[in-house]
Amino acid sequence: MAGEELILLWTVAFATAVLSAIVGMAGGITLLALMLLFLPPLVAIPLHGVIQLASNGSRAWIQREHVDRGILLRFGLLLLPMGAVGIAVAQELPEAVVRAAIGVFVLMATWAPGALLLGTHPEAIDRNRRFLGLGAVAGFLNVTIGATGPMIAPFFLNLGLDRRALVGTKAGCQVLGHLSKILLFGLAGFAFEEHLPLLVGATVGVVAGTWLGSRLLERVSEHFFRVLYLSVLTLIALRLIIVELLALL
Repeated sequence: MAGEELILLWTVAFATAVLSAIVGMAGGITLLALMLLFLPPLVAIPLHGVIQLASNGSRAWIQREHVDRGILLRFGLLLLPMGAVGIAVAQELPEAVVRAAIGVFVLMATWAPGALLLGTHPEAIDRNRRFLGLGAVAGFLNVTIGATGPMIAPFFLNLGLDRRALVGTKAGCQVLGHLSKILLFGLAGFAFEEHLPLLVGATVGVVAGTWLGSRLLERVSEHFFRVLYLSVLTLIALRLIIVELLALL
């Protein structure tokens, strides 16, 4: 990877971590979409997992006193078995199909997040069953789509969590998801060490971005950041879909 691309991705990692710390979502999927402009899906997804582990891990640590550990336990139970199924599927799909599918997922997550629930109403589901099932679905999608933050967000409704507990608990669930993804790709033979410059620089960027964003949490307008990520994600998703569909044709 060229030096200019590395610097760009380090900067993007920092900026998307600031975004996630402020609005509690969107940073991870924005980072993945941008990484796909430079890397194949089965390279971008595991590397994204390492970077987001640092981002979500630092955010969960900052809000550790507010994390609901019961939710973490239930969410984590089925991550690995369903992730193993997911990685087997992902390895069989053409690269263009994976890119286009991620583009469609990004568009749905941005403009029609309710459609990702496939008619379910998570706020009405029993708390225990809600996160057990969510962990199973997230385990599969973590290694095929790569970024599940927008999909899991509605499942944290109607739990009585304040803002810090919501941010911290959701980040903790994503930490478990990224750990399982890293383990599964490692077992499948992915060479993380070949991408150390990107991983080290981006990890420093997301930790710094999380630190800054957490301190801006009560001082900035969420509206500005929401408009920004909606615009960026839409443009990137459309590019992924159009370019990959043309490649398939």
